[in-house]
Amino acid sequence: MQTRWLSIVPLLWALAAGTVHAQEAYPTKPVRLILPYPPGGSTDFVAREVAAHMSQAFGQQVIVDSRPGAGTLIGLGIGAKSNPDGYTIVFGTSAGLAVNPALGVKMPYDPEKDFAPIGMMVTVPYVLVAHAAFPANNIRELLDLAKAQPGKINMASPGVGTPNHLGGELLNVMAGVRIVHVPYKGGAAAITDLAGGQVQIMFSGIPQAAAMLQAKRIKIIAAATSTRSRLLPEAAPIAETLPGFNCGTWYGLLAPAGTSAAIINRVGAEMMKALQTPDMVQRLAAQGVEAAPSGPDVLRKTIVSEYARWREVIKRAGITAEAAR
Repeated sequence: MQTRWLSIVPLLWALAAGTVHAQEAYPTKPVRLILPYPPGGSTDFVAREVAAHMSQAFGQQVIVDSRPGAGTLIGLGIGAKSNPDGYTIVFGTSAGLAVNPALGVKMPYDPEKDFAPIGMMVTVPYVLVAHAAFPANNIRELLDLAKAQPGKINMASPGVGTPNHLGGELLNVMAGVRIVHVPYKGGAAAITDLAGGQVQIMFSGIPQAAAMLQAKRIKIIAAATSTRSRLLPEAAPIAETLPGFNCGTWYGLLAPAGTSAAIINRVGAEMMKALQTPDMVQRLAAQGVEAAPSGPDVLRKTIVSEYARWREVIKRAGITAEAAR
């Protein structure tokens, strides 16, 4: 019996060594990064920057596969159903992982059960901007005006249920004011009407507002971040007046549920390296994006907490999934 056992030991060692070698060798073929957004814009930029770094580190191409549509549901649905072998990874944002679920949108995936978080990549800070002639110049003056004239101030957004819209509803809830939402079909139309004075205020990403800010047709009232943003340090955050206020979006990297921990760690390590290089940080900042690399636990907790936060705001504002379509 002992002789038989001794004869098996080398085979077991060989199998173990083969497994370790297979893990170390990953990837041995191209990796697909599903992007649930169309080409162009900050999501595409971040995806391609991270993919380029990983391609070089892996010695295999990481190919960005753009699958837009249905408010990210198509791309995320494909990712959730993909083989968990490490050769499909998924680009996720607050919209598809927290806001859509909070709205009660019918989805072909469960954000918490169908994905294995790899890590947070970046945050996209928003600013609260106003028409250049708007009488308020900071958040305290805006809230005083809103309380004195309930229902008289209009807030533009690119559409119902967007982070821009939810930022305004969060402001209503936290400050006890009534600012009226005016939805548009896209951010370009909204920012154009804001510059023209048809509406008074709007939550916006920095790049979307940059041209009108430079032309002095709109002005910054406050940053919508929880602390002062490295991208706009001179703008005081709303949170200094309303503690806990935070509005913006974030991008994370995920894999289909069941993907091995070894692969999650390997991809996550390269993602972290990419987002910590000074050149990458600078390129992202030029796009109005702030590098915020972190591990799986941070992304997992963010998905859960953001769902709960926006669910409460959506409930109190009476926003429905049908209205957000």
